[in-house]
Amino acid sequence: MYFASDNTAGVAPEILEALGRASTGYALGYGNDEWTKRVEQRFAEIFERELAVFLVPTGTVANSLALAHLTPPWGAVLCHAESHVATDECGAPEFFGGGIKLVGLAGAGSKISAATLRAALTGQWGGPHHVSPAALSLSQATESGTIYRVAEIRELSEIARARGVAVHMDGARIGNALARMNVSPAEATWKAGVDVLSFGATKGGAMGAEAVIFFDPKRGANMQDRRKRGGALASKHRFIAAQIEAFLANDLWMTLARHANAMADALAAGLAAAGCKPVWPVEANEVFAPITLEADKRLKAAGAMYYPWPSEGMSVGADKMLVRLVTSFQTTKDDVDRFLALVGSE
Repeated sequence: MYFASDNTAGVAPEILEALGRASTGYALGYGNDEWTKRVEQRFAEIFERELAVFLVPTGTVANSLALAHLTPPWGAVLCHAESHVATDECGAPEFFGGGIKLVGLAGAGSKISAATLRAALTGQWGGPHHVSPAALSLSQATESGTIYRVAEIRELSEIARARGVAVHMDGARIGNALARMNVSPAEATWKAGVDVLSFGATKGGAMGAEAVIFFDPKRGANMQDRRKRGGALASKHRFIAAQIEAFLANDLWMTLARHANAMADALAAGLAAAGCKPVWPVEANEVFAPITLEADKRLKAAGAMYYPWPSEGMSVGADKMLVRLVTSFQTTKDDVDRFLALVGSE
């Protein structure tokens, strides 16, 4: 019963096998290999356009380098106050951006509304005394497990673009979001106004592989230098590319995401039936639900892994606590059923 995060899961067998195959023989380093070329072509097919793709080993460096590339040191990145870039990356975006300012915006379910973005952009901006808005960063899925629908992304992008603000998407769980919306990757990204995507594979089933994707290749000019300077260009680059290639092959990434989402749905339904209805819509593979303190004791005694979550401003009840439960490609129905049985035990 491992629900602490989808990064507690192992590596998808298909990806492990691909790594084994890539380890035979020799290949040039730093991205000058056939795996990388094939991955770049595959991304272009998936997103239905010419792209500039830069593979990196972690989501933190993907987000940080992308935002640094979009934002001058005197610029600001508008993001949700609870977003991963704002709360869980140890100041990496600011560091790689030479001191860029992250401006956190409020919003229910960790989502920025159009009204909030408009109000923020009408504030006091610009030199010589103030930073200038340069980028909007949207998390897909969000830290509350919610997702931005295509119409929402388009509206936010139009507001941003009217002010000359670029749009970045933190897609650590983009496969889960796409699986829920049942739309094409192109529709949910550049066709809706996204300029740069941090494409996540690690949480989806890879060992450690992410990509920074510029939907206008010209915008990615000199990114290869920034990646190298940031220590994110792998010498044995083929092993990152081999993971991504296997992840994308035969739509494995979507198969894994659909399974994780289905397990989250089963978990949410069972919790709701037990009187522990999730506090936010379950739209990806994260469930935030109040459980009783007694249930927490039973679950912990049985070895269940999950995180307590802040519940300020929510009425979860004096005898309950809010927890975050994250499913993965490795979650089984038995995991879900065992957890629910312990929640409902008296």
